[in-house]
This record gives sequence, C-alpha cells and structure tokens, in this order.
Amino acid sequence: MEGLRRRSVLLLAGGGVGILATGVSPAAPASAGRPASVGGQASTSRQASAGRSASGDLILDWNAALLRIVRTAGAQPPTIHPTRSFAMLHKAMDNAVVAAPGAATAGAAAAAAGHGVLVALHPASTGQLDDLFQSQLAALPAGPGRAAGERTGRAIALAMVRSRAADGSGATPPVLPPGTAPGEYRPTPPAFAAPVFTHWAGVRPFVLRSAGQFGVAPYPRLTGDTYAAALEEVRMAGRDAGSNRTPDQTEMARFWAAPIWNYWNEIAAELVRNTGAGLHRAAAVFAELNLAIADSVIAFYAAKYAHRIWRPVTAIRLADTDHNPATTADPAWNPLATTPADPSYPGAHSVVSQAAALVLRRTLGDRPAAVTSEALPGVTRTFRHLQDVADEAGLSRIFAGVHTRIDHWAGQHLGFNVGRYALAHATAHGRPLAAA
Repeated sequence: MEGLRRRSVLLLAGGGVGILATGVSPAAPASAGRPASVGGQASTSRQASAGRSASGDLILDWNAALLRIVRTAGAQPPTIHPTRSFAMLHKAMDNAVVAAPGAATAGAAAAAAGHGVLVALHPASTGQLDDLFQSQLAALPAGPGRAAGERTGRAIALAMVRSRAADGSGATPPVLPPGTAPGEYRPTPPAFAAPVFTHWAGVRPFVLRSAGQFGVAPYPRLTGDTYAAALEEVRMAGRDAGSNRTPDQTEMARFWAAPIWNYWNEIAAELVRNTGAGLHRAAAVFAELNLAIADSVIAFYAAKYAHRIWRPVTAIRLADTDHNPATTADPAWNPLATTPADPSYPGAHSVVSQAAALVLRRTLGDRPAAVTSEALPGVTRTFRHLQDVADEAGLSRIFAGVHTRIDHWAGQHLGFNVGRYALAHATAHGRPLAAA
C-alpha cells in the first residue's frame, strides 16, 4: 500500500476514474464516543514539543490559517469559491506527507506545501503565513531531512497550483437572465442581487468525473401536493415574524447561517484532536473531507443552474401564478434570513453537510459532537451522531425561510452520492480512507 501511495502522490486533482456509485439513502450508524467540542475560533499554533513533528496539529494550524483568511472581509476573491482553496491546501499537504519519509521530513513537507499553496492563493496574507511556516519549521529538528522535506513540499505546492490554474474557476460568471414563468428563478429581495457562481458548474472537479455526474431528480410539479405542502411549511415556519417556529427552531436557523464548509472544517479539527490523529492521518482526513466538499459545491451549482427553481420568497409572493389551489399568495412575506443569491434546488447546506458527515463517519468513526457557531457566538448545540449534525444543518434552512423540504431531500441525496464516490475512489489519491 505504501508503494501505491507514493506512486500516486502526484495525482493532484481532477478526473477520478472508476465505477459509478449508485444512489442510496443516507444512513447514520450509531456508536458511542466522547463529545467533540467544535468552536468557531481558529486553532492557534502550538509550542514545540518532542512529538510535534508527527502531530496532526501541524495540519490543523494550516486549516485554521485558511479559516481566518476566508472569514476576513474582502480576502477571498468573490468569484472563486473558498472550498477550492480548502481542497487545494489539504490535498497538497496530504501528498507532501505521503511523499516524504520520516517524521521531520514529512512535517517540513506538509508545512512547505501548506505555505506554498496559501501564499499563491492569498498573497495579501503572506506575512501571517510566513510567520506560521517559520514557527512550524523551528519546531522540527534541523538537518538534511527537514531541508529535503521543504523541497518536497514546495514542489508539490507548485504542482498543485499549476494543476488547478486552468480548472475553470477563473472564468467570468455568465449573466443569468431572470425567469418569468412560474417556478423559474429570479433575483430575490431585499437587494435583488445577480445570481452568484453561475460559472462554477464549469469548474473541473477534484474527484468526480464531471459536475453533473450525480444529478438530482426532476423538481415536483408546481400543481402537485408535494410542492404545495413544502411551500406551506416554509411559509409558516420560515417567515420573519408571526411564524409557527419554536424558539429552538429560531435558534437553529440563526446558528447555521455562516458558510457551511467552515463548520465542517471546525468539526473535523476537533475530531482529529480528540482522536489523537497523527500527521499522516490528519492530512488524509482533511484531504478527503475537503475534496468531497469542493466537489459537492461544484455538483450542487450544476444542479441549481440546470433546474433554476425559484426561492421560497418568490414562490410565496407569486403563489397566485403557480396554478395550484393549495398554495396561498402573500405579497408581503419575508424570510427570517436573507435569501442567498442563487436558485433554490437543491439546498447547499444539505449537500455539503451530507457529504461531509459521511466522510467523517467513515474516516474517524461516528461520535457525539458539540458544535458552536461563528454566526451565533456563545451558543453550543450538541448531537449524538454526525448524521444528526448534517440533518439539522439542512433543515435549519427551512426555518430560515430560504429553502423548502424538497430542496433538503434532494440536497442530502446528492451530497451522499458525492461523498460516497469520493470515499470509494480515495485509492486514486493514494490511500483507502474508510474506517476499519
């Protein structure tokens, strides 16, 4: 297996090959474990210790550095999705530790790979990234091994950046004309902003064969009972005032309002700490997680812009045009949260969360989690299983008024298929990651 990993280490991105995984419903295997306290605060660099060179903390430090960057206003290019940066960072570090023999060599390789990728993607943060890199090198034994690791990591970072230079992420997002027919997406209040990431379905995936490899089912008929029930649910539970939400559901809606991939990287960081994962294991887990998340984002944008379904605020305000006698028009209806500027179907939180939960269950095992939120500081929500986290994150968007249950169901199905495919094809990236 080690020979296979080394031979495949420079398979950096794109075009995973193999058997097409068939779609099945998500499942949540139960197991006991100690709760993972997952915070919205980035982890800090640790002081040098005897075991630092083999510690998973080195990987966590770079993950925290990228979280700080993407949480800084204006630091992330507006037309480049941040999940691409997470996937590039972590796959480069995973490749580096696989390619570098010896603890000090692997640590230096991972640090150099992380530094090289993030400086290339976020040059304005070079000073902070340099400081982190130097502090990590200082914690490793000096000598030929460390120098060799640095060279390996820099070469892998450069290869990663070059391999993604023409992946389609730099394309100019095409203008999406607003819909006019019932069910068709159109910009939403209050800003009526143009839809975002209209080009992202054209980005080359990291593992999937294509953005549309796993689609979603056709949207239900607007005149049917399924659509009417889903719209009525969000009309009553998701409105800004006068809703039938419970206080807990209101908290849930606000709790999950930040970028969903940030939560899952924080969850993974605490699980890695609590399981005592070493450098190689931590690198592998974060690589697999973020490859799956990045491809799930490419896949859901492909689905969103293929179906172009209107958001609940539009559907409720214009319900008198959908030819369904069971829906009720409310021209003054507003959601609890601001509606994202993209089509409704499928739900992004549901796609990403299902893919992430599946990967973490299979790589680190299922376990309880205590999650905090950058959107609602000071609040912790606890869960028995990682699947419970994924379920709540997706359903929260109904209570926020920005998605229907139809979007959630389709999102979970798509996320499960993407996550399972990423796990099944991990050998193409050098290691099988399913937990024993």
